[in-house]
Amino acid sequence: MLKNIPAIISPELLKIMSEMGHGDELVLADGNFPAASHARHLIRCDALGTVELLEAILSLYPLDTYAERPAAVMQVVEGDQVVPLIWEDYRRLILEHEGITDAFDQIERFSFYERASRAYAIVATGERAQYANLILKKGVIFPDTDPYPQNQQVELK
Repeated sequence: MLKNIPAIISPELLKIMSEMGHGDELVLADGNFPAASHARHLIRCDALGTVELLEAILSLYPLDTYAERPAAVMQVVEGDQVVPLIWEDYRRLILEHEGITDAFDQIERFSFYERASRAYAIVATGERAQYANLILKKGVIFPDTDPYPQNQQVELK
């Protein structure tokens, strides 16, 4: 066991998030998403919902501050009467953890599938809400102090 790691973050998910670099994407897929057929790396979290998992992930995972919007959701298909209330939970958590107010784009269904297939990993959850899929673009963790004042380059000998 480790300190300060949320218990719902499995060792496999922790490993994947650690491997990811700036700009890599992680997909939180709802229970209806075709995760296995689209994933380069698949992590199963079938007993978890996306909101509780997102909260745990955001305690460790920085979002990309260089991207206009570091997250994306699947746009509601035209004619579908679903109102994805879960998006409000996503907005709230991203605001709480990252301070970002306009965090995600809405992507057409098949474009979302295509982008998800290029993601570093897909986390298959047991989320039952429709349109609960979320893509997160990883950001950078900045140093607390600058070891190189005024960003001067240090000459190595």
